[in-house]
Amino acid sequence: MSRGAHTKPARVPRAGGGVAPAQLAVVLAGVALLCVAPFLLYPVFVMKILCFALFAAAFNLLLGYTGLLSFGHAAFFGGAAYFTAHAVKVWGLPPELGVLLGVAGAAVLGLVMGAFAIRRQGIYFAMITLALSQMFFFFCVQSSFTHGEDGIQGVPRGHLLGFIDLEQSLNMYYFVLVMFVVGVFCGWRIVNSPFGNILKSIRENEPRAISLGYSVQRYKLAAFVMSAALAGLAGSLKALVFQFATLTDVGWQMSGEVILMTLLGGIGTLLGPIIGGGLVVALQNYLATSDVPVNIVTGAVFMICVLVFRRGIVGEIYASRIGRALGLTHRH
Repeated sequence: MSRGAHTKPARVPRAGGGVAPAQLAVVLAGVALLCVAPFLLYPVFVMKILCFALFAAAFNLLLGYTGLLSFGHAAFFGGAAYFTAHAVKVWGLPPELGVLLGVAGAAVLGLVMGAFAIRRQGIYFAMITLALSQMFFFFCVQSSFTHGEDGIQGVPRGHLLGFIDLEQSLNMYYFVLVMFVVGVFCGWRIVNSPFGNILKSIRENEPRAISLGYSVQRYKLAAFVMSAALAGLAGSLKALVFQFATLTDVGWQMSGEVILMTLLGGIGTLLGPIIGGGLVVALQNYLATSDVPVNIVTGAVFMICVLVFRRGIVGEIYASRIGRALGLTHRH
């Protein structure tokens, strides 16, 4: 142990990057279903699910695999939406560059906020992220480029690569689908790598990771920035899909929603946040025109899942099939 601390850090074995045939079949079936989804459901509704599912997956990278509970992820989601909307509408950039700028802006925000937040742990970390996110929210309220409470409206979708008209719903849908698959794959690749193994070790036993010689603060900051960038990708896509960016995207309620999505689906799982995000968006969509308050229903669903499915929906499915044999851990 002392040798690892004074010479080289203990070598972390490469995480299993292979996918079991059954898992691969589920993934391919899911992608195939998403490919035909716009012919079965309203395309904008499915795009909204994909955006928020990607947002939840980005948040899960930080909470589920690093053990850091952030209450400020709305800053990255909404900030990227503002950056992309402004770049596309005011600067006239094509959508691909607008999305890239949104992701880069969210990553920079993540770097700045993370540099302050990772100095503390637990509830103090969560409160710092909330405070910094609210500071960004009030900046958006006062800033001229966000247009205050009016937001940035009428954002043109433009032409992807100069010739694919994203004003057509199907073209926009498949662009969002490709970006969603790329984002989820990036998250999966990060987790199933030696870097991801170190993040898990930090989550499970941070003092031990420090004793092995790892710069825990740098790994936390890197995970924070990666999570922010993926959340920014989701926010940028959302701005193009709905063609506006408003203060709702950066409010603390949005941070609460992504926490709810992740816990419902199951933290520390790949599919959990995706399922949780789809469930919350579907409830909000189908209850919006009813007399039943959406917040009460989602709150009731959350309480039931916490009481009955303590690991989340997907987490309980995993546990029922393979139990503790694979060493699945779920931190709540």
